[in-house]
Amino acid sequence: MPKLTVDGIEVEVENGATLLQACEEAGAEIPRFCYHERLSIAGNCRMCLVEVEKSPKPVASCAMPAGDGMVVRTNTPQVKRAREGVMEFLLINHPLDCPICDQGGECDLQDQSMAYGMDGSRFIENKRAVEEKFMGPLVKTVMTRCIQCTRCVRFASEVAGVPEIGAIGRGEDMEITTYLEQALTSELSANIVDLCPVGALTFKPTAFTARPWELRKTESIDVMDAVGSNIRVDTRGREVIRVLPRLNDDVNEEWISDKTRFIADGLKTQRLDKPFIRENGKLRPATWDEAFAAIATKIKSTDASRIAAIAGDLACAESMKALKDLMGGLGSPHLDCRQDGAKLGKHGRAGYLFNSTIAGIEDADAILIIGADPRREAPILNARILKRARQGAGVDIAVVGPNLDLTYPYEHLGAGPQTLKELADGSHKFVATLNDAKNPLIIIGQGALARADGEAVMAAAITVARNANAVRADWNGFNVLHTAASRVAGLDLGFLPGEGARDVAGILDGAGKGDIEVVYLLGADEIDMAKLGNAFVIYQGTHGDAGAHRADVILPAAAYTEKSSTWVNTEGRVQIGARAAFPPGEAREDWTILRALSAVLGSALPYDDLAALRRAMATDVPHLAERDEIAPAGDLAEPVLVAMGTEPFDTMIKDFYLTNPIARASKVMAECSASLTPDNREGATGTHG
Repeated sequence: MPKLTVDGIEVEVENGATLLQACEEAGAEIPRFCYHERLSIAGNCRMCLVEVEKSPKPVASCAMPAGDGMVVRTNTPQVKRAREGVMEFLLINHPLDCPICDQGGECDLQDQSMAYGMDGSRFIENKRAVEEKFMGPLVKTVMTRCIQCTRCVRFASEVAGVPEIGAIGRGEDMEITTYLEQALTSELSANIVDLCPVGALTFKPTAFTARPWELRKTESIDVMDAVGSNIRVDTRGREVIRVLPRLNDDVNEEWISDKTRFIADGLKTQRLDKPFIRENGKLRPATWDEAFAAIATKIKSTDASRIAAIAGDLACAESMKALKDLMGGLGSPHLDCRQDGAKLGKHGRAGYLFNSTIAGIEDADAILIIGADPRREAPILNARILKRARQGAGVDIAVVGPNLDLTYPYEHLGAGPQTLKELADGSHKFVATLNDAKNPLIIIGQGALARADGEAVMAAAITVARNANAVRADWNGFNVLHTAASRVAGLDLGFLPGEGARDVAGILDGAGKGDIEVVYLLGADEIDMAKLGNAFVIYQGTHGDAGAHRADVILPAAAYTEKSSTWVNTEGRVQIGARAAFPPGEAREDWTILRALSAVLGSALPYDDLAALRRAMATDVPHLAERDEIAPAGDLAEPVLVAMGTEPFDTMIKDFYLTNPIARASKVMAECSASLTPDNREGATGTHG
């Protein structure tokens, strides 16, 4: 490991580290525009110049490897003059747009020009102008401001895996643009705005809406998928203005998906802000007392064996705990959190977690994907797979299921159960690859589990993992990729049918036949409402979506940005989402609604505040009290191989932008769906082997 001296301070850095990293290790702040820790080195901007002993001129520290015995100075007059010269060059053509630029207040160029800029310029030529580029419905461009750092180009290719941005022309005529000026099709495209050090790329949906210093910032957790990305929710008054990523190297690094980022307008559209009761076939506004009275009248006249509950994909752990306790108090065993009918929960906790962890993907040397589409089901996790695929040591990636448009090369082994059967019995050629791998990784998705033969598919996938030695003391490469933010917490809490009770399919079947008379939907909008028959439906949720249309009583609830709530991501990591705004009108937090209802029903829940509820959760499931931790999952139960069906595997998400009630209420998501979903546009991009 090389040792060098920076401004008189001796530091030791890892082999391959750059001078810039060495300088920061020594506490020296180095300005930069093109350099980014997670992107390849370009060396474009030259802002990071430092003085190296025996070098005839300043050196670009981002591109120079740190060498043993080097003597580096970062604050000499020569360095200051060099950086001032670079800043003068950068500002030659940059327009004076700061008063109207959405980047104002968060602009790297503004910040660094204060330190290295001058009060005038020696250049009197006319500034160049560049035509605006079309990059789709999410990214607004003012390319005259571009300083050609190429961060956006490198991100699109290296992290998003959809290389749709590049540079054309040379010298003064160089421009950054999308190929053929088409919309960006990556599900991570808007991260280029975070990366842009100037105002060349800004957020189109929130253009000219607010200044950064006007916004209140709240750290929270994303629920648009099961990854649990760490986010920051920026609000003004009661309105969510924007969502930005927070750094968490173990989960989302510093990226978030476009759906996570631009869902905010759906939080204020089609919201349920007061209770409703259906009378004579029509819904009418009601008071909370009237709504509770109508529910109590029906439930008290109904046998407990005819009452059921289904939790939706956006239900928090607190609400599922409260609803489970309420159903237990009533004596009903019919409850399920697996809205899509996935066959999960019979193989222990290790049988429904992403056991290798998201960061652990980088340690895998063979990856088998079964019935999942990571690009659309979990774009952040898909970026980890691409990151692993781009590393020096190769990784073999294979898919069993539909031919997918992924962002990395893969081998398509087959479409369905027959291929999985061959992998389980060892007759498929890819078994040799798995056996030769040090850390084989198997990912099974909900498309393979939410089938009538889901349990058989699960058993076969576990068999593949065990035969490949992917399940051992130092490595568990068996992984379930969830699509619902609520799913793991629901499984942890045991929000599942009791012995001999009905699951989602059984509840719907019973409701259609009249055997189930009352169905409580906790934000469950993705089931077939037509199958509920004449059942009395209580819908507790946030939006006027499918569940509210079918409901007999509607109870308005708070969205994920409007409550303090616990979420458990696909790898079993427990995280807390904070309240960033207040719910509209008379809407309330989910658990408080259930607590109030329980009192009316005569079986009051034993907690009166959030702290007491969380203590009750921790009593039932101790690891729910551990924040940002992944509790040991235990052993993976031995599989019992049974015959699978013949239908090919499918993927759960057909339209990435419209997967839940909040997304379907969003005008921005509707525009993205119309212009970016492969079925709605020509020429989907991507590669596969």
